[in-house]
Amino acid sequence: MLQSMTGYGKAQTEKNGYIVEIEIKTLNSKFLDVSLRMPKELNEKELEMRALLQEYVERGKVNLTINFQKPSLFQVAIIDENTITLYYQKLLEIAERLKVTSQDIFQIAVQMAEKNQQSNLQTLSEEEWYLIKEVLLQTLERCKEFRLHEGAIIRDKLLEYAQNIENYLQEIEKQDRNRLEYIKQKIQGRLQEVLGDENFDKNRLEQEMIFYAERLDISEEKVRLQKHIDYLREVLSDKNSNGKKINFVSQEMGREINTIGSKANDAIIQRWVVLMKEELEKIKEQSMNVL
Repeated sequence: MLQSMTGYGKAQTEKNGYIVEIEIKTLNSKFLDVSLRMPKELNEKELEMRALLQEYVERGKVNLTINFQKPSLFQVAIIDENTITLYYQKLLEIAERLKVTSQDIFQIAVQMAEKNQQSNLQTLSEEEWYLIKEVLLQTLERCKEFRLHEGAIIRDKLLEYAQNIENYLQEIEKQDRNRLEYIKQKIQGRLQEVLGDENFDKNRLEQEMIFYAERLDISEEKVRLQKHIDYLREVLSDKNSNGKKINFVSQEMGREINTIGSKANDAIIQRWVVLMKEELEKIKEQSMNVL
């Protein structure tokens, strides 16, 4: 299935006081270009997140934003009696040994316990990472669904453009038969003009006629262009998305169209060639946004 490189996904959850919100936006790019905005405690998981992005997104410019909020300090009961007691007793021992006042020791012990609790809150536990990863996978799945939907739209457009080129090629085929008859009559007329020339070289004339006919013949180009159109349809129906292959096929189509235009030497065919080029540019433009 064709996938667009333009995608969007968002997921969120609230559980046991935790809030996780993740948003992803993707745009077209030749390579995987990731920009992460996330809390510092997630830095240790950056490589794992980039691996997930490589698996789901493959390539493109990616902006990933993670909002992760832990339960408030009041919810997690930062006033832990055992921790405060431990700090208080230790500070009291130091104060007695140094023979200093112990007036504010309890308040200091509480502050130290709070700071210790806050430090623990800034460390990412495995349970917290599991919750974040779960939301991240949901976000990536929704982004993939978005890209598949956009890819289906692009596929229909590409098939339409390819069909238009094929229709124009059929018109060229009709005109080519008339063109060949015109060329034949033109050569016969020229032949009659030179028959009265005393220096007339019949062998040389035959060679020139063959060269002229070969130079204007577009049969091979028409066949190759039709094969490229058929192959483009095969690529578009493939289960794998391959924008690079579509771009390559479009380049090959462009070579054949340009050659037809340069060899045809016919105003009507030239008009059809111009129309084919317009459709081909649309194919190239759309292929740049295909995964």
